[in-house]
Amino acid sequence: MAFDLVIYDCDGTLIDSETLYAEVSLALCREAGLTAWTLEDYFNNLVGIPLTAGFAVIEAALGRPLPADFESRIEAGVAARLAGELRALPGVRAALTELAGRRCVASSTSLAPLRHNLGLAGLLDLFDPHVFSASQVARGKPAPDVFLFAASRMQARPERCLVLEDSVPGVAAARAAGMRVAGFVGTARDRAAMGERLLAAGAALIVERYEDWPRAVAGLAG
Repeated sequence: MAFDLVIYDCDGTLIDSETLYAEVSLALCREAGLTAWTLEDYFNNLVGIPLTAGFAVIEAALGRPLPADFESRIEAGVAARLAGELRALPGVRAALTELAGRRCVASSTSLAPLRHNLGLAGLLDLFDPHVFSASQVARGKPAPDVFLFAASRMQARPERCLVLEDSVPGVAAARAAGMRVAGFVGTARDRAAMGERLLAAGAALIVERYEDWPRAVAGLAG
C-alpha cells in the first residue's frame, strides 16, 4: 500500500538544530542554578516535546520557577546561532525530490520560528504551505494532535500516513495517531542506543542517512 502522505518532524530530522538549542538552553539552565545537568540530560528529558512542556521539566528539576526572561533569552541565543550555523541535513533535498507523493512538516516548534528555520536551511520550498506546528493544537507530542491535525489539513487518512521522527515522544505521537513511523538517528549522539529507544517506542525501522530513505519508504509501503 502506497502512503498518501509522508509527514516529517523538523528539528533533528530535517535540520540539525537540536544541538544548538541544547547548548544555548543548557548554558541558561546553569545560570539559573541547574548546574548538575549535562547535554545528555537535556536530550533525554527535553527533545521532542514542546518548549513550554520542557520549561515545566526544567522547573521541576530546579525546584523553583525559571526567570521571566528565560524563554526570550533562549530564543535570542538560538536565533543568533541559527543564522550562521543552521544547515539542512545531508541528502534531504535529493531524497525528498526522489520520493513521489505528498509531504508536510509537523513539528513541536512554534509555527513562525519553524517556517523561519526551514527557510534558513533552504527547505521551505519543499513543503510550503504545508507546515504545521504543535502551537496550532491543544496538546504537543507525545499526544497525537499535531499529526492528526496535519493529516486532516492534508485530507489524508491517518492509517495511510508515514511519519519520520527522531525522538521518542514523536514516535509515540505518530503511533497514537494510528500512523506508521520510521525512526531517524542521523543526528543522534549515540545512534545505536537511540535506535533501540525509537524501536521500543514503536518505530517500524531505523534510518541513519537520507540516502537510504526512499528505499525505506518503498519497503514500508510494500
